[in-house]
Amino acid sequence: MFADERMKLGLEVFNNKGQCATCHKLTAANSNGEIGPNLDLIRPIMDQVVSVVTRGIGVMPAFVGILNSKEIEAVSYFVSE
Repeated sequence: MFADERMKLGLEVFNNKGQCATCHKLTAANSNGEIGPNLDLIRPIMDQVVSVVTRGIGVMPAFVGILNSKEIEAVSYFVSE
C-alpha cells in the first residue's frame, strides 16, 4: 500500500471505525480528545502504536478483531507520521 493510501485509510480508521479521536488529541486528525494521551505531544513510533492498538493498554481496549491488520497498520502509520 502506498504511503498516501495508508494515510487516508489511517485517518478514516482514527476518526471513524477505531474512534480514536474520541479519546486522543491529534492535530492531523482534527481531534481534541482528552481521555487518552495527547498524540501530538508523545509522538509515538509506529511499532509502539501497532503494539498498543493490537494489545490495548490501561483503559484502552485491544482492537484485534475490531480492526483488521491492514487497518491497524494504516492507523499506526498515520499516528506515527
